[in-house]
Amino acid sequence: MIPRPNGIAEIERALAIHPVAALLGPRQCGKTTMAKMIAERQPSTYFDLENPVDVRRLSAPLSVLQELSGLVIIDEVQRRPDLFELLRVLVDRPRNAARFLLLGSASPHLVKGVSESLAGRLGFIDLSGFDLTEVGASARARLWLRGGLPRSFLAADDPASHAWRQNFVCTFLERDIPQFGITIPAETLRRFWTMVAHSHGQVWNAAQFARSIGTSETTARRYLDILCGAYMVRILPPWFENVRKRQVKAPKTYIRDSGILHALLQLTRLADVQSHPKLGTSWEGFALEQVVGALKTRDAYFWATHGGAELDLLVRVAGKRYGFELKYGDAPGTSRSMHIAIEDLSLEHLWVVYPGTQEYALADRISVVPLDSIPRLAHTLQLSKE
Repeated sequence: MIPRPNGIAEIERALAIHPVAALLGPRQCGKTTMAKMIAERQPSTYFDLENPVDVRRLSAPLSVLQELSGLVIIDEVQRRPDLFELLRVLVDRPRNAARFLLLGSASPHLVKGVSESLAGRLGFIDLSGFDLTEVGASARARLWLRGGLPRSFLAADDPASHAWRQNFVCTFLERDIPQFGITIPAETLRRFWTMVAHSHGQVWNAAQFARSIGTSETTARRYLDILCGAYMVRILPPWFENVRKRQVKAPKTYIRDSGILHALLQLTRLADVQSHPKLGTSWEGFALEQVVGALKTRDAYFWATHGGAELDLLVRVAGKRYGFELKYGDAPGTSRSMHIAIEDLSLEHLWVVYPGTQEYALADRISVVPLDSIPRLAHTLQLSKE
């Protein structure tokens, strides 16, 4: 068991502020385990909506839930969207004695009604798989190869981890997607998902995807939104503003979990990754998830111009802009593009994140920082908000 104190603290903070908290993340990322750890600390009631017994217990949900007090955990809540309106009624009652923790594998835009029904009453917590703060810098290579989903990361060896992820992909396509009410042939979505893996870290080209799968651009975008809503793909939006340059206005796409990316690309061992053409973008996506996760921000973008200037990641913290370049190399240096990004975007600082161990300055407002130092850097930036 790998401790996850930061995630538990986030959940407890959300429950202290809101009567309902939603812990959202991909399948098998550890939501249930974390919720049960919290349940052990206080009186609680647990419902798993994938368990037929618990489904029957909630056949008359108002009668059951209104009698409960303490912490009420409802797992896989996306299977019962009708509960959201009921929860609004319950938590608005003056004598409500319960707090509700909802666990889900779909983002609010895939579960119709959650945001509208519980507006002002609900706190969201995003959970991914393990990150560097949890597994430690010594396990970074394993985390990159296998990804952060606990059963993949903790597998006996690399082939066993790869086999688990292959099964995860099949189960997700054949069982989980239909549970969201989405009727797309599993093989069609697998082919599309694999195409996204091969274009990992590239600007989204709807026309190209539509031609490849023989469908419309609207349908291709719908497939992308489904994978994004299930936390399998990150759609990184472009940042653009009124500067005197033509800027890229289409998003970039990344497979969020590096282990799933490597499974889709049929890469079993670290040596396979290191010899693959997607090596650089695999590292880029892995580092991006670590930075965004450490900063706990949804305010993340990339920036690029048609003239060639670009920035891998732009975040805003306390009203200030910071940039990150994510480079797989031994000793990254400065570039003209970095200086253009600093000036055009008015960045406070730009960090070049790499897999090495030394931190050093490249120029005014440009520094190289190891990926292992990102949690410390994120803590410093978070303190600047206070």
